Amino acid sequence: MEFATSARSQDYAERLAGFIADHVEPAVDAYHTARAAAPDRQPEVMEQLKARARSDGLWNLCVRHPDHGKGLSFVDYAPLAEMMGPHPLAQEATNCDPPSNINADAMLIYASPAQKERWLQPQLDGLTKSAFAMTEPAVASSDAGNIATTATLHGDEETGQWLLNGRKWYISGVLHPQCSYLMTVANTDPDSGPHGRHTQFIVPIDAPGLKVVRDLPKFGYTDPDGHVELELHDVTLPADSVLGQVGGGFAIGQARLGPARVQHCMRMIGIAEEALRLMCERAPTRSTFGAPVSTRANVMDWIAEARIEIEAARLMTLRTAWLMDTEGDKASAPQMSLIKVQVMRTATTVIDRAIQVFGAAGVSDDTPLARWYASLRSLRIADGPDEVHLMAIARRELRHRAATDEGRR
Repeated sequence: MEFATSARSQDYAERLAGFIADHVEPAVDAYHTARAAAPDRQPEVMEQLKARARSDGLWNLCVRHPDHGKGLSFVDYAPLAEMMGPHPLAQEATNCDPPSNINADAMLIYASPAQKERWLQPQLDGLTKSAFAMTEPAVASSDAGNIATTATLHGDEETGQWLLNGRKWYISGVLHPQCSYLMTVANTDPDSGPHGRHTQFIVPIDAPGLKVVRDLPKFGYTDPDGHVELELHDVTLPADSVLGQVGGGFAIGQARLGPARVQHCMRMIGIAEEALRLMCERAPTRSTFGAPVSTRANVMDWIAEARIEIEAARLMTLRTAWLMDTEGDKASAPQMSLIKVQVMRTATTVIDRAIQVFGAAGVSDDTPLARWYASLRSLRIADGPDEVHLMAIARRELRHRAATDEGRR
């Protein structure tokens, strides 16, 4: 297994570090002030950052297809994603922000030429964004077979129209001023098996009958681009709104979620690293009962354990990236479950301990720790909760042991 990054990746990392320090970090306050003043308009400062990223050769770093992006391997992209983890503006400025970048991966594979021209190319050019509408409030969406939003065909699959009805929630990115469409999962054949009853649709953000009901918080925090509840009431779509094949929605969703989980893990390792840095800076500056907090055995243990856990999480993630590069996304699926559990546990634990070291400041908005904790704790539910991944890991392990035992008989 080869985890070393290429000279090309290292060059991008140096340029990206300079871009973040010199351009992204100084623009944070201006960006948030502009979004608060006009939530439905893209801040000019972001367009300036995007133009700078393009001129610095940092555009579409996350796109693996060499005709549409940098064509970096997952191992080469990993340190770049980690670097951007604590910096959402850097993710958007380089056109690597979720969920749009993951939707682009799926569109490159499954979209028709016409769909690519209308929906994908403007997104790759940085003119539009997109969202992914799957989860629903009325069902346990961790089991994708439960998705209940319906799509009814009137006419035939070539020239007919689809009528969508249902409710989605915690749909990220809908409130971005440039969001133009939603990849939407709907039930097209309730009598089919759980892996054949759903279809993916491209739903324009301005489709009649599509309504934003409310923006939803995560532990009291809201994000500028939103995590919204949506209502679809008689949303009428032409036949060419189907992404891929009718009944193929589950497979597209799984193909999309795999890379999404790995990139989440890469970014979260970057946040864990930043939380550890903050903890190490804070601990020596606070004294209790006559000695710096950094000399307390429990705090020293937290720092040491954080380093051990982050290193382990990074190596697990790089191994998954290497498998994706060498054997394909599907072959690396078992590792994706492992890192989805381990990385999120590691990151939330490191942040939680950093909050303890900061004391009251850790739960305030004076540091990013509380917001990070809210975001990362929610990711232990999003993209498959811990329990679903643990079940998948255990089932694979039991099958493997049973096959091994059978082979010995």
